[in-house]
Amino acid sequence: MTLTALPTRRPAAVRTHRTTALASRPAVAIAPTPAPKPRIRAVPDGTEARGFVLYVGLGEGAAAADQIELARLVSELRTLTARLAPSAETHAAVALAPAGSGGRDVDVVRRALQDPAVQQPVAEPDSGIVIDLSRKRVAIGDDIAPLTYKEFELLQHIVLREGSTVGREAIIDALWPDEDDASRPNERTIDVHVRRLRAKLGDYAEVIRTVRGSGYRFDRHADVTVLAGGPSPDRF
Repeated sequence: MTLTALPTRRPAAVRTHRTTALASRPAVAIAPTPAPKPRIRAVPDGTEARGFVLYVGLGEGAAAADQIELARLVSELRTLTARLAPSAETHAAVALAPAGSGGRDVDVVRRALQDPAVQQPVAEPDSGIVIDLSRKRVAIGDDIAPLTYKEFELLQHIVLREGSTVGREAIIDALWPDEDDASRPNERTIDVHVRRLRAKLGDYAEVIRTVRGSGYRFDRHADVTVLAGGPSPDRF
């Protein structure tokens, strides 16, 4: 004879006790899902963001201490941008300032790149000679020196390298980079340009000094004000 095990039924009293215990538990309140907060736009209505500017304040001395060249840092940032956003276009410019002018590097960069949130320096009209690199003009007292475009470029190139002697060949390479040998000026031509420039600077002709056998040099003078409130002509 085969015996079949029947399922064991719990006593009714036990089932009733469990049901009562479940019914006596307090109900768990489910908090309502909060409504999503409105998205805050980074730009006013009716406009669209087209990109951004990242100001990097890093002087040559600090870059050397960090064991990196500015050109390499620019290249690394461009590579990172291309990897994260292949559609992005980039442009880099180096901000230059007269040696020893002081101030925070990042503030110098913001002024040089004409950040509208930074107050630009203003020179008094009677403060000697004012070399305004942003407006590309030279003011002598109340008068504007009648420099040609090339004369100003020559002055600017030397002024931006304050305290350093700039050779004639270096000037030719910088100001006439795409000229062929036939139209490329020689060192004597540079001397002629400098003489004409000095003639237009009047009493401040010696702003550009001659370093015999080497080239030309600009040194800071109490009567000379240099405004570097525009993009630097030296670009990567």
